[in-house]
Amino acid sequence: MTVRDIARPKDELVTAKVDTPVDELAKMMEDRMVGSVVIANGDDIEGIVTDRDIALKCVGTGGDLKGMTANDVMTGEPFTVDADLGVYDLFHQMREHGVRRAPIVDNGKLSGIVTLDDLLVLLEDEMHELSEIIRAGSPPYTPA
Repeated sequence: MTVRDIARPKDELVTAKVDTPVDELAKMMEDRMVGSVVIANGDDIEGIVTDRDIALKCVGTGGDLKGMTANDVMTGEPFTVDADLGVYDLFHQMREHGVRRAPIVDNGKLSGIVTLDDLLVLLEDEMHELSEIIRAGSPPYTPA
């Protein structure tokens, strides 16, 4: 299974430009119930802003949000993964880079995103399927 198989596609991705005000980014995250906005120029990734970036770089510093844009708080040149990367390798790379979200690139162009939440849901689905296999071949459980 590759990242392409599990990633949220580009049309579900929340994106903005570098000059988007921080308060608009926060509102976008709230409205779409996501924890990040990919900062892009067309299909080219310029950065990523997470809810944590806003909390630490804006609110935590006591700074004035007025006039602050994505460019002021984003992580430039964020960690990305190729759409053809295997999911197992994705786990290792996300751990190695200490990230919870990874924009996906296909032929160098933005094509989606994968998050730790997505991976946990995938694993839960797979564990459910495995437990159904075990349940089908086992006697029924009856508590004492």
